[in-house]
Amino acid sequence: MAKYFDVHPENPQRRAINQVVDIVRDNGLIAYPTDSCFALGAQLGNKDGIDRIRSVRHLDDRHHFTLVCQNFAQLGQFVIISNAVFRAIKASTPGSYTFILPATKEVPRRLMHPKKKTVGVRIPDHVVVQALLAELGEPMLSSTLLLPGEEEPMTQGWQIKDELDHVLDAVIDSGECGTEPTTVIDFSGPEPEIIRRGAGDTSRFE
Repeated sequence: MAKYFDVHPENPQRRAINQVVDIVRDNGLIAYPTDSCFALGAQLGNKDGIDRIRSVRHLDDRHHFTLVCQNFAQLGQFVIISNAVFRAIKASTPGSYTFILPATKEVPRRLMHPKKKTVGVRIPDHVVVQALLAELGEPMLSSTLLLPGEEEPMTQGWQIKDELDHVLDAVIDSGECGTEPTTVIDFSGPEPEIIRRGAGDTSRFE
């Protein structure tokens, strides 16, 4: 059964944040709000967490997982990024974008695309997520909370608790969050490629 945390959207209660981070560190799987929509989150090295996310979302091994980072210092440890790409990403973050880039050796192999050796990264513009990441001290493995057969991601904490109580360890609800998934831009090729049009404006990448 998932623990339910009602967290203030602008001043997250430190005790609640600490409890959620303890659950993540204890190999738990959480649902949390972001600036795009709700996401599933687990600790970076949590193999069981990866398997549980794949199971919940019916994902194959070609799915790009995302490393949700607190800042560029963290992001730079896990992806290879040129100066030109850095400038493009810097201008769009924090925000509702996921960027696909070549992974460094810091990224567990099971998180990479099996052929491209790439991984998704993002820096969210959301107070609660930033508080979680600051306490965790490392990026969080993440994936949009979009259930199989559904076109829209889940956006209500109580609904997530109700439907996924048996597969999650915690649900964070901080009221309104985004209703669209992130815009996904692939920077692993010679030109940026828009993989998914979502909450982030794509005009600067076209």
